[in-house]
Amino acid sequence: MNIDEYARTLLFSPKLEDKLLSPKVITSFTDFNIVERPKSPGRDKLFAFSDVQIKFPRPRSLHVPERRAMALHFFANHELLAIEMMAAAILCLPTRDENDMKAKKGLLSTIADEQKHFLLYKNRMEKLGLEFGGVALNDFFWKKFSEVKELDGFFALVSLTFEAANLDFAKYFENIFKDIEDHETEKIMNIVYEDEISHVAYGRNWLNKWRDSKSLWEYYNQLLPENITPARAKAMMFDYDSRVRAGLDQDFINNVKNYKDDFVVTNRREWKK
Repeated sequence: MNIDEYARTLLFSPKLEDKLLSPKVITSFTDFNIVERPKSPGRDKLFAFSDVQIKFPRPRSLHVPERRAMALHFFANHELLAIEMMAAAILCLPTRDENDMKAKKGLLSTIADEQKHFLLYKNRMEKLGLEFGGVALNDFFWKKFSEVKELDGFFALVSLTFEAANLDFAKYFENIFKDIEDHETEKIMNIVYEDEISHVAYGRNWLNKWRDSKSLWEYYNQLLPENITPARAKAMMFDYDSRVRAGLDQDFINNVKNYKDDFVVTNRREWKK
């Protein structure tokens, strides 16, 4: 299977098992024609996107198994979206030169991690009594990704924003699950946390290659889609050490940490409860 055939399978197939197909099936990396990005990835009606707005469970409610399962359902959808967005980055974003092709090949390792994370969440929430697709699924990440035109914009949005924020979310919820003595879920969050550091590092590496004389901070802000700010690159706590481990420079880290606007998640008091 060529890399484009693989990406096409992950992106367009409506079957969940196809989206979890291992990158190990790829045997060739020949050039391929870029295809038009779909309005939505292929999804069976059992786990299709919905316009129904479901609120994420409050942290203080996560001692209840049903609420914990719902939280994991949100996380699982984010992992599936990551798989689909990375497949679309390979298949639908232009390959401008050899470096772009190298960057696309490197995404395969990240896809494998996202597939692993999805299964960890899915299996755990099933033990807690919830099947994937049992809660309405949103497509916010996909909609913002649809505004990205090239790979540098993809890495700015996905690696240095959504995945960087997940450094905070994963550590935050790891601590919560530890406090309520759900050590199985605590371990899952730690696996995600450690893998996410390498994902952020991968995006940082490519943006540093492409930024020329600009600082990473300046280049990053230039690439973000409309209505996405660096406030999205963090959560209700800020995990400084993981960003250092991801190789982000101190200027970039401090700029993200100190960035303020009216984005509700990083200002929401109830997250502390």
